[in-house]
Amino acid sequence: MTVLNLTDKNFKEEVIDSLVPVVIDFYADWCGPCRAMKPVFHSASDELSGKIKFMTLDTMQEQSLAHHFNVRGIPTFSVIKNGKEIGRFSGFMPEDMFIERLQEIL
Repeated sequence: MTVLNLTDKNFKEEVIDSLVPVVIDFYADWCGPCRAMKPVFHSASDELSGKIKFMTLDTMQEQSLAHHFNVRGIPTFSVIKNGKEIGRFSGFMPEDMFIERLQEIL
């Protein structure tokens, strides 16, 4: 599955109006743990294709959305369903743990 970039412009269409749950990866290019999570996030998107939409949000480029979600540290992963946040977790983790966390929330 493709991981999409989230911006203020596509937020409503891709997150609020989504028919499937969405997980947003709040990251920054300068963040080491964020860079380490990138392949985990992409691999999980392949494994959970069709069940959940995977989106990334560059906190340096989209500061207003990061502020809207009250993101205080990165990487942070927010799970949205029916336009509402239903779960959140942070930090680097192996792929199996990341997928397990998503499945627990869903």
